[in-house]
Amino acid sequence: MAFALTLAVLISITGCVDLITVSSTQRYVNVTVGGTVHLQCSFITSSKETTNLIVQWNFVERSSITPKQIYYYQSGEAVVPKTYQGRLTVPPSNNANGNVSISITNMQVSDSGLYTCEVRNFPDIEGKSEASVIVHVLEPPSAPFCAVHGDIAVGHLVTLTCHSEKGSPPPTYSWIRLDQARARQPLMGRVTPTGLLEIRNISEFNFGEYQCNSSNSVGSSTCKLELSTEAQDGVIAGAVIGALLGCLLIVLVVWFVIHQFKKHKYADVKAQAAPEMKGTSRPPPATSDVSMEMSSPNPHGDDDEARA
Repeated sequence: MAFALTLAVLISITGCVDLITVSSTQRYVNVTVGGTVHLQCSFITSSKETTNLIVQWNFVERSSITPKQIYYYQSGEAVVPKTYQGRLTVPPSNNANGNVSISITNMQVSDSGLYTCEVRNFPDIEGKSEASVIVHVLEPPSAPFCAVHGDIAVGHLVTLTCHSEKGSPPPTYSWIRLDQARARQPLMGRVTPTGLLEIRNISEFNFGEYQCNSSNSVGSSTCKLELSTEAQDGVIAGAVIGALLGCLLIVLVVWFVIHQFKKHKYADVKAQAAPEMKGTSRPPPATSDVSMEMSSPNPHGDDDEARA
């Protein structure tokens, strides 16, 4: 009842009910890291006036549910947050013919998410006032890191790992083994989706060069390693050197702590001893008193002369 009354009041004021329709030709947009994305949005209104036009773009990150405003337009003035200044632009003919699109440069993976265009134009009170576009920022895999884990000895379990720190969508991994002629050889082992290659009951037949390929829809990258007993020796040598350097660092830290402790302790002892030395010290006898004692005649000297 209240809504109907409010609607009747608005109709009586405006004389008619105008409809607005906001739409976008896009639903999903893919863009590579560092690229520019053009987000299309337009509106159609039955009102001939657009002096009260309000345009707002909101963004919701993939890992969030809270929208944040990235563009706001009203009364001929546009507001862009500092984080988007220099990156977000609007076409020269923006707002003309119902075009309220925007462009964002230097897209990063953190810019992936939901972008919503919202348009208000009083006396529009009905219709579809917003449209959304989902943006995926794609990034090729970074150079993967390959490593060997386990005892490289006949009959043991050895695991080869491969991992890329960056990549959107998350990269998939595959392994191949190469011979001396760089030709592929049968791969003996189990590869997991996370890039692990497990070689059980390893033998000399499994020794050789292995290559991991990290790839997604926008690129790929590789890393290589040598699986041999020499590699094991290198790992052991590296571990020994690392342990020695760690011990040396510990010794230096302990020496520094002890040195600082002794330094502060000596300063405290010296500070405590200074007042005691001042209290026990006595002033030397006056020079005038000593001189008088040395020059005073023998009190019995005259009597001795009289007796003589």
